[in-house]
Amino acid sequence: MNPQYPSESVPLQMERYGGVPAQPGAPTMVQYTSVNVTTEPPKDHIIWSLFSFVYSNPFCLGLAALIFSIKSRDRKAAGDLQGARQYSSTALHLNIAATVVGSILLLITIITVIAVSVNNSYSYSHRYPYGYSG
Repeated sequence: MNPQYPSESVPLQMERYGGVPAQPGAPTMVQYTSVNVTTEPPKDHIIWSLFSFVYSNPFCLGLAALIFSIKSRDRKAAGDLQGARQYSSTALHLNIAATVVGSILLLITIITVIAVSVNNSYSYSHRYPYGYSG
């Protein structure tokens, strides 16, 4: 039996050998079934954390996500699945925050570059309407 996945015995029926209900003091037969519940180990989100750390690290959210992902992996290796789930959940939320904030900053940067570029070309065309004559 694997101690990581405990099994539980549950009595199903109590009856005598002939199918007659059990009487006090009569020999009884007890049937047990073993239920093995296998839970999926938690994901550590280490790849997403690495991408968040390298490409999208606003306010060090990617670094924090990477640290929690490594802690989750360590807890899973030690057999503490509950602790691994907690660290994994924190890493997931930090990765989501890093991705959202990084995407918003990228969008603002693109819009700013386009706006400055359009403004410069507009300003140049009004300053020299017939081209540059030097």
